[in-house]
Amino acid sequence: MKRKILKNLQWGILISTIILVIIGLVALTSATQNSNYEELKKQIMWVIISIPIMIIVIFIDYELLVKVSPILYGIIIVLLIGVMFTEPINGATSWFNIGPFSFQPAEFAKIICILMLAFIIVKIQKNGKDEISRISKLLIVLLVFAVPTLLIIKQPDYGTAFAFVMALVFMLFVAGIKKRYIIVSILLVIIAVPLLYLFVLPEHAKTRIDVFLNPDLDPRGAGYNIIQSKLAIGAGELFGMGLFKGNQTQLGFLYPKTTDFIFALIAEEMGFIIAAGVIILYVILITKSIYVAKTAKDDLGAYIAIGIARCIFLSHVRKYWYDNGTSSYNRNTTSFCKLWR
Repeated sequence: MKRKILKNLQWGILISTIILVIIGLVALTSATQNSNYEELKKQIMWVIISIPIMIIVIFIDYELLVKVSPILYGIIIVLLIGVMFTEPINGATSWFNIGPFSFQPAEFAKIICILMLAFIIVKIQKNGKDEISRISKLLIVLLVFAVPTLLIIKQPDYGTAFAFVMALVFMLFVAGIKKRYIIVSILLVIIAVPLLYLFVLPEHAKTRIDVFLNPDLDPRGAGYNIIQSKLAIGAGELFGMGLFKGNQTQLGFLYPKTTDFIFALIAEEMGFIIAAGVIILYVILITKSIYVAKTAKDDLGAYIAIGIARCIFLSHVRKYWYDNGTSSYNRNTTSFCKLWR
């Protein structure tokens, strides 16, 4: 049993993850030297906690996790409701703070909702794959998806909500939903995007989009962070300025450098080679995840794998958005994304 698990383990995913964790810890060492390494200590603590959890999860059949997903789904819905009654942080009620610990239910919801959606889709398709294209069945899937998504929008956390939308799209596409639904959905998105931008998005979200596209609109205000991050990345050149020696990083121009601007710190102090290596490692993670989905032993495994591939991809596209956008506050989010075969 153990040999079979080790044989089927995607070593590319594991090795890439270990290298990324090491690079992240080294970067945090530089970023936290003036704050008694508080963030570094927290990150090391979570890495130590995560290792036994990862080992345990590897030896758990994903079918068992899917069977208990309705219970986990119910728990996460309660948590998403409960978090709305917490003290707002930078205008968002997204965090539970328990003593020195804090966690964001929406991050756990990503994985739990993928498991739940996979569970529902497989149940629906027991009588044939085309069942997923029936309106009544599709509405069940959309309802399961809509409850956590609307609660997350209420926090508000539009980035995570968008990640949920993309998870649903990817999973339905792999499930074989009829093309007419895909075409209609694309048309609705084309119509909805400008309407959402004009009438739904709050001003700070519009500003983020505008400044992301053109930071010179407000170089001393909303565009300041993106300009400083570009200066930091450019200053690193090929081999970097050296750990603890980055001008933008150590002189306080990148804030918060432990989270939103950690990639800019890596580029400035470690250089283009390491920064490009980080991107390549994420590409490996995503492509390996898609490979797992394609070669999964059953539809259930394929749906989970493609959902988590989306999780890895969008989590770091979203991270890039914050690195190069107008964020000026700490969003220390942690994604727990794991692939099972």
